[in-house]
Amino acid sequence: MRVLMTIGLVMTLAGSAMAQGAAELKVGDMAPEFSLQGTDSKTHALSDYRGKQAVVVAWFPRAFTRGCTIECKSLAENGDRIKKFDVAYFMASVDPLEDNIRFAKATSVTLGEGANAQIVEKEEADFPMLSDPEKVVAAKYGVLNERGMANRWTFYIDKAGKITAIDKMVRPETSAEDMLAKLAEVKVAMR
Repeated sequence: MRVLMTIGLVMTLAGSAMAQGAAELKVGDMAPEFSLQGTDSKTHALSDYRGKQAVVVAWFPRAFTRGCTIECKSLAENGDRIKKFDVAYFMASVDPLEDNIRFAKATSVTLGEGANAQIVEKEEADFPMLSDPEKVVAAKYGVLNERGMANRWTFYIDKAGKITAIDKMVRPETSAEDMLAKLAEVKVAMR
């Protein structure tokens, strides 16, 4: 029993150190490179967009949870408006790819259980969701929290690969409207 408690403590401390180990990214910093599998069966690398298109990466904690479902619903329902800004945009998590594929394709998600269950109807995601199950990219972006999940933070990256904005106060219910407002605000910087 004592050995299990020691192992648990060591893993908790290691997770906290990993979450705090990355230097905090700031506006003006070069965005860390990533190459992650998407729900569209493609591997998406930040370097593939450099010089061609701005990128938005919306990190989320976990597929099929309340906030993440509502955020995905908001973004999927407003994809046509977001795409007018000529950006590649993604949701990203540390979930396994298989979970993100099911989540992206889900048109109905049941939140909670029993009498408290709520069904959320949503469209399929019209954008790729990226999976980082090894948590390497999440650590580089500084989004990995002490629970081993990503914080709900959105990074706006210009064509040169520089971070033009970071939203650490993402509200799932208005995530698309907030993203649209931020894209309009940083439009010149995103070029």
